[in-house]
Amino acid sequence: MELLRHWAQLGVDAGFLSDSFSYAFMVNAIVAALLLGPLLGGLGTLVIAKRLAFFSEAVGHAALTGIALGVLLGEPPENPFIGLFSFCMIFALLLHFVRNRTNVPYDTLVGVFLALALAVGAALLMYVARKINIHMLENVLFGSILTVTDQDLWVLAISCGLIILLLIPTFNRILLTCISPDIARVRGYKTNFYDYLFVIMITLVTIASVKIVGAVLVGALLLIPGATARLLTKNMGSFVLLSSLLATISCVVGTILPMELKLPIPSGAAIIIVAATFFLIATCYRIIRKG
Repeated sequence: MELLRHWAQLGVDAGFLSDSFSYAFMVNAIVAALLLGPLLGGLGTLVIAKRLAFFSEAVGHAALTGIALGVLLGEPPENPFIGLFSFCMIFALLLHFVRNRTNVPYDTLVGVFLALALAVGAALLMYVARKINIHMLENVLFGSILTVTDQDLWVLAISCGLIILLLIPTFNRILLTCISPDIARVRGYKTNFYDYLFVIMITLVTIASVKIVGAVLVGALLLIPGATARLLTKNMGSFVLLSSLLATISCVVGTILPMELKLPIPSGAAIIIVAATFFLIATCYRIIRKG
C-alpha cells in the first residue's frame, strides 16, 4: 500500500491527480472500490438470474446484528469481524436450509428472517450505542469507504480472492442451476451443493461490502449494476462484463465525487446514487429505442 500511496503522491505532484489523492485514506478507498466493484457486478448477474435480490438485502441487514454481537463479545468496535462473519454465515445457511425443507414461499421466508434480523439488530445496537461512538453505527448503516484501513483492505482482498477462486471454475454450473435446475440435475450436477456454494459467496461479499457500502445499501449494489447491464446486453458474457464495469465505475465515482465536491454524503449512498443514475439512463435509452 505504501507503494501505491507513493505513486498517488507522484501523480498529485505532477498535476495528474487532485490534491485529495495525497491522503492515505483516499488511496485506500479507491483500492477498495477497485477490489469490490468487479466482484459485486459479476455476482450481481447471478443474483438476478437466481432472483435472490431480497436474500442479499436480508444478509446485509443481518450484518447489523453480527456487528453488535461482536462488540458485545469484546471485539473492537471498528472491526468486529468474527461476530459479523459468524452471524451472517449462520443466518444465510439457516435461511437456505429452512427454505429447502418447507413449503413457505421463498420471498415470505426471507421477509420473516429479515424482520427477525432487524428486530434483534435494532435492540442490540441500541444497547451497544451506549458503549461506542454513535458515528460508527452510521458507518455500518450507510458505509464509509473513506474510513477503510489497511487491515480492512487485507480482509477485503482475501475475501475477494477466495470468492474468485470459488466462482471461476463453478460459474457456468451455478448459472445453469439458476436458470434450469432440472437440466443441471440431468447433467449430473449437485444442485444443492451449488446453491449452498452460491449462498456462501453472496454472504462473503456482503460481509466484505458492509463497511464500504453499508448494511442498508449493499443489496442495492449487487442488484442495480446487473439490472442496468440486463437492459443493454443480449448475451451472458457481455452481461457479466458490463455489470462488473458499471459496479466498478459506480464505486470509484461514488467515492471521488463527495470528496471532490465536499458533499456531506455517505460513500454508500453516493455509490448507489451513481449506480441508479446509470440504471435510469439505460431505462430511458430502452424506452426511446423501442418508441
